[in-house]
Amino acid sequence: MRLTRIRVSDVRRYRDLDLSLAPGLTIVRGPNEAGKSTIQRIVELALTRKVTTTGAEIEGLRPWDADEASRPVIALEFVDEDLEGTTRGTLEKAFRGPRGTVSLILDGETITDPAAADERLARMTGVPTEAFFRSTASVRHHEVSELARDEAALRDRLQASISGGDRGTSAAKKRLERAIRDLVAKGDKNPGRVKTAENQVEALRLAVESGESRLAQLERDRETLSLARERRSTAETALAERRSLLEKARQAERLQTERATASERYGRYREAVRLHEELVTLHGSHPSATALPILRQAVDRLRALAEKIATLRAALEGEVEVSFEAPPEPTWRPISRLAIGLVVVGIGLAVAGFGGRLLGLVGAIGENVTYVGAALAAVGLLLAVIARRITRSARLDQQMRDDEIDRRLRGRSQLKLDLQEAEREEAEKLASLGYEGLADAEAALEAESRHVAEIERITATLAGLVGNEPPETLPAHRDAAALDVERMTSAIDALGPIAKEPRARERLEVEVHDQEGALERARDDEANARARLEANTVDAEQVAGESERLAAWTEQLAALQRQVRVLQMTLEAIGAAEVATMRTATRYLEKRMVGDLEKVTNGRYRRVRVDDKTFDIEVWAPERADWVDARQLSQGTLDLVYLIARLGLVRLVTGDRRPPLIFDDPFVTFDDERAMRTMGLLRAISGDFQVIYLTASTRFDGIADAVVELPAPTAVDQPEQSTLPG
Repeated sequence: MRLTRIRVSDVRRYRDLDLSLAPGLTIVRGPNEAGKSTIQRIVELALTRKVTTTGAEIEGLRPWDADEASRPVIALEFVDEDLEGTTRGTLEKAFRGPRGTVSLILDGETITDPAAADERLARMTGVPTEAFFRSTASVRHHEVSELARDEAALRDRLQASISGGDRGTSAAKKRLERAIRDLVAKGDKNPGRVKTAENQVEALRLAVESGESRLAQLERDRETLSLARERRSTAETALAERRSLLEKARQAERLQTERATASERYGRYREAVRLHEELVTLHGSHPSATALPILRQAVDRLRALAEKIATLRAALEGEVEVSFEAPPEPTWRPISRLAIGLVVVGIGLAVAGFGGRLLGLVGAIGENVTYVGAALAAVGLLLAVIARRITRSARLDQQMRDDEIDRRLRGRSQLKLDLQEAEREEAEKLASLGYEGLADAEAALEAESRHVAEIERITATLAGLVGNEPPETLPAHRDAAALDVERMTSAIDALGPIAKEPRARERLEVEVHDQEGALERARDDEANARARLEANTVDAEQVAGESERLAAWTEQLAALQRQVRVLQMTLEAIGAAEVATMRTATRYLEKRMVGDLEKVTNGRYRRVRVDDKTFDIEVWAPERADWVDARQLSQGTLDLVYLIARLGLVRLVTGDRRPPLIFDDPFVTFDDERAMRTMGLLRAISGDFQVIYLTASTRFDGIADAVVELPAPTAVDQPEQSTLPG
């Protein structure tokens, strides 16, 4: 199959895409985020995925800016060449979950059934599943080593490539192994059919031998057992009568107890109904229209305001009027004048007396004058100090008197304002409550408190009676309790006289105990007779039946053993055929890989060996002159080996089918020289297989039959505009 055109709607970044492809090698080139990997995923989905697929992956294919109703749509135009000729066709898949649609047109034939379309595509491409496609023909970044993504399908396709038909040997082997396991399992808890048959044969053989030895004693033991059964039957009849009466007596006691309980329950619910009705009445007849918490808060505030008003009024009434009369003349000024005069006179006398003595004008009198002058000066100084202190005290008193006058003037004004504000708030509170004064409000508070206390008392009593039972269910419970009382009374009456007989239960319990003893003895006799019968006798027909079953189980065991042998031989034959098939496949793979690996490594590696069971790949290392596991090579060489292995697998497993080969730049670990040689190999392969190579590089453009360039994304994140001023 060679794709000639790809059209896509609403797949990831492609709202609408139309690509034309060359039949040979097409290079699809574009920068990062141009959608190259998306094109690879588009081809995988179109060729392998059902259109009815749902899940997060399909939802994730929708473009980010698509509306809610849009879903991926993929259309392919292709040319399919086989032995019968060339067929042109178109494929369109709309992935819409359960409403998904498909249209496959091949030379005028249209297929719209999803299963039939996918089956036809698998036949044309040779690709059975998506996992198989991604393990072989569709190569992603760093995925070249995933050869066995779908190992069971890969093995079946390998067999088909050799035998010419798809036989599904993996599933057949699993079914055969499961069938053999079910037949030959040896476990005791879950034995197989063969083990079960063997156990049945052995058990029946022992049973037949034992039965034949017990036939002689059968008649005597049966007669003994018959007599014991008659005695036991008589005892059981008598015991049943006594137990029936005892059960009635116990039932009467139980019913009487339940009736008392029901009566008590009826009384509780009747009282609860009455209390609920009283509670409803109280809820509808509150003395105050204001809720108790709000009313209590308001009254407390009114009390505080009343106390504040009284305090302010008392303060205003006790205030002394301020006098603005002029203060009396200070008393310190005469003292001050006298002190000054005494100091002056004393100093004058002292100076005169001292001067007279110096001049010799006076005698002893002059000395006395000096002392008198000094004394007068000292008295004057003392009086000056006293006058100073009086002056300071007078000034302090004046300052304090001025401050007191100012304080009283300002305090009285504030008291009047506070009194007016308190009286206004008191009037507003009384008006909002609808009362004329504090006494009315306090009376209403007292009445409302008593009313609420009564409601709480009744509510607590009601809760004690019925708990959290909804009030609307109380009448129903009361009526149900009354009905239970009536029903139990009727049941007691229906039991008859035994229900009214005093101490009937105690009497009957004694009688039942005695009768149980008699029955136990009869049962012991019967059990002994039955034990002898079971131990020493056997039915002749039973022995004959066991003999017949033994023959049937013996025949069934032989058939099961033959079936096990046939299944094991079939499984061994399939295993041998599969080994031969895988050996042929790995030899073919080695042959294909040798030439390709020699070309791209420029002769460094010329020999390849592939394990028949594990597909592990080894190469001949010239440095070691020995085989080495490919996983021991460098990452670039390992990727190269597995890429060439994939190309060989595609040729092998698809047979004459030719699916398109898609490569998403798997040469990222190759050097330039090996990359160019590998691309030359792909160019040569493109004569048989269409090759679509996705890359961001231009180094391979000259080799390609066609180059498709994808545009880079243009949307950018714009910076937010600032809303702050300048």
